[in-house]
Amino acid sequence: MKLFRKVLFWCHLATGLAVGLIVLTMSVTGVLLTYEQQMTAWADTRGLDAAPPTPRAAPLSAEELVRRLEAQTGEAPASLTLRAEPDAPVAAVWGRQTRYASAYTGAVLGEAHEGVRAFFHEVTVWHRWLGAEGDGRGLGKAVTGACNLGFLFLVLSGFYLWWPRAWTRAALRNALAFRRGLSPKARDFNWHNVIGFWSLLPLFIIVLSGVVISYPWASSMVYAAFGEAPPARRGGGPSPADAPEEAAAPLEGALPLGALVGRAAERMPGWRTLSFSLPAPADTSITFALSRSAGRQPQARAQLTLDRRTGAEVRWEPFEAGTPGRRMRSVLRFAHTGEVLGLAGQTLAGLVSLGAAVLVWTGLALSWRRWRAWRKRPRRTVGAA
Repeated sequence: MKLFRKVLFWCHLATGLAVGLIVLTMSVTGVLLTYEQQMTAWADTRGLDAAPPTPRAAPLSAEELVRRLEAQTGEAPASLTLRAEPDAPVAAVWGRQTRYASAYTGAVLGEAHEGVRAFFHEVTVWHRWLGAEGDGRGLGKAVTGACNLGFLFLVLSGFYLWWPRAWTRAALRNALAFRRGLSPKARDFNWHNVIGFWSLLPLFIIVLSGVVISYPWASSMVYAAFGEAPPARRGGGPSPADAPEEAAAPLEGALPLGALVGRAAERMPGWRTLSFSLPAPADTSITFALSRSAGRQPQARAQLTLDRRTGAEVRWEPFEAGTPGRRMRSVLRFAHTGEVLGLAGQTLAGLVSLGAAVLVWTGLALSWRRWRAWRKRPRRTVGAA
């Protein structure tokens, strides 16, 4: 057992040195991305007056809203996102451009804050691809994926190495609580152990979900754990842009867009956000994305597809209707950012990411001190008595 512990320690140390700087980069950028959604929404809409012009004012119908937006911009938006709050603006998207409009007058109130979005985009690029762009992203993703896999080994092996050899009060105090008045080496060791223990479970989930996101084989294992085959990956066929265009006649007898939006809202009482892409004239159906959460909690989401002629429900896909493997895969995706638990989960994920940065720093500091101490040891000369 002592030999196993010694071998595991050196594997732990070597892996930490190999992946430390990359894990530190991912941890720091993870902290910066903690409240990306909330900060982006605040920057986009701060100062916008989207309140009802009069107490009894009613929101415009969807088709009237689209008509007024098209009159102002010269082009109909590709998609709309409505919010249940009476003073929330409507988000309208044209390609990569997002504008915000009054739900009551259709007046464009402002545009997305490009500076804040550019900042978070750059942080995301470093978090996922180490700052690489274009063709270099493949290599960046491979490096971050491998380092995340190494970090998973560090989390598991670290817990084994943390396990006290003797369950005494002094040993538990050193392993579970921060102590004052320690030397730099003892302080780093104490911080490394304490932060590692208290962040173990959420850190394990964050890192494990990162592995699942990074590797298709890991994602397939999630489905396999529930006896399911993973969904087929997209791609391989000709893109729609390459296919020959055929003129399609506009759909006759289609219900007004506002009526379809109303039916979608009725399908999920208590919805917070309702999003949809504007259908092409010949489309026979329209799909809505609804959520009972203002964030990205998968368990609060659902998709609804309606027949445009009759308004009949073609498909209703709430979270609970998915297979166990599909639900778990969705949960793991948003467990990585903590969003599966809402704002509290995001905060926890941010704190754990900060703790991970401290773990890397203290681990590297301990390794540096160990190396310096080894360098100062007296050397035996060959043939010495």
